[in-house]
Amino acid sequence: MIRLHRAAAAELDAPTLYRILRLRSEVFVVEQDCPYQDIDGRDLEPGTAHMWLSEDDGEILAYLRVLEDAGGIVRIGRVCVAARGRRQGHAGTLLAAAVDGIGDREAVLDAQSYATALYRDAGFEVDGPEFVEDGIPHVPMRRRI
Repeated sequence: MIRLHRAAAAELDAPTLYRILRLRSEVFVVEQDCPYQDIDGRDLEPGTAHMWLSEDDGEILAYLRVLEDAGGIVRIGRVCVAARGRRQGHAGTLLAAAVDGIGDREAVLDAQSYATALYRDAGFEVDGPEFVEDGIPHVPMRRRI
């Protein structure tokens, strides 16, 4: 059975935080061959929400975080799915839950260009020109209220 979780940083136990950071490292640093500072200090901010899908054994299949940016805008980021869980709708499930939790607030994200359809399905639209971050093409996207 797959379970949806949502927690603030203070609510994360060490094993769960470890599994989250391990998945993010596997996807963003190892698979995408992109050495960058994933642990950026924003995971521990009081307004940050961590959302993930896990299996019964506690292993994390998919993850994203929701941040509070200046001006009251919500930012979704670090969206990732474990290799064994891809093409099963897990990212869409997480995005739908995140959008539901955000409610009628404006939200932004920087999508890897190949994944814009995923974010469009969640109500986001391209909101600027493509740019390259850490060698990977991205586009800014926004969900307007």
